[in-house]
Amino acid sequence: MNIPESILYAALVAFSSFTVLFILAVILKDNSILDIAWGPGLIVVTWAVLLINADFGAHQFLTAALVTVWGLRLGIRIFRRNKGKGEDPRYAKFRREWGKYFLLRSYFQLFIFQAFILMLNLAPVLIIMSGFMENLVWSDFIGLAIWVVGFLFESIGDYELDTFLKDPEKRGTIINKGLWKYTRHPNYFGESIMWWGIFVIALNQPWGWVGVIGPVVITGMILFVSGMPMTEKLMENRPGWDEYKRTTSAFVPWFKKVS
Repeated sequence: MNIPESILYAALVAFSSFTVLFILAVILKDNSILDIAWGPGLIVVTWAVLLINADFGAHQFLTAALVTVWGLRLGIRIFRRNKGKGEDPRYAKFRREWGKYFLLRSYFQLFIFQAFILMLNLAPVLIIMSGFMENLVWSDFIGLAIWVVGFLFESIGDYELDTFLKDPEKRGTIINKGLWKYTRHPNYFGESIMWWGIFVIALNQPWGWVGVIGPVVITGMILFVSGMPMTEKLMENRPGWDEYKRTTSAFVPWFKKVS
């Protein structure tokens, strides 16, 4: 299967899946399921293209495994975090503000837009799935090593944050221990690094360099759109935030600045 065919099949699966997800959200009256479905959505599209392609090389299976491990961990974590809490305040706000256009805007601005971002995010994966059957080479192991570093940052950062939030005494304060001592967003840093690792794996394939679209999009979203800006907006009124922001690297881990 060539790259255009892989993109076509991926788009059909992605947009169909998110349309079904939208219908489910309407029935449940809860658009928060969009957050839960993000990771699993990438898994579904990745495996669908792999199975349709039917070229089962080590290259392809490695990539599918990495996406699966990432997506399952993320989806399960968000499900546990949201369970029993009702619709996320962000989506509840949209429900109030969009009024009679809520369904239409939800479908296109949330679900279809998410499917579009998913397609961009999966650019290196689709290139890998369109490639030739081949054994792993040295650059695959470099990409895998980068991915592992990112996965550790994201999973450990999330674990530290979840543990911190469970402590009632620390409610309303700033987490500045563990990985959070070296970066204000270790989980977002890890997320970005994982996709750069998959991009390195894609470089073995024809047109592999085009896969840079994926990590550029996810890194840009984290840095400038829905990741760090929204999170830091919520934190800016907490005691100690200004000092933490001044002394701690925003994204790439580094030693604290001396006061």
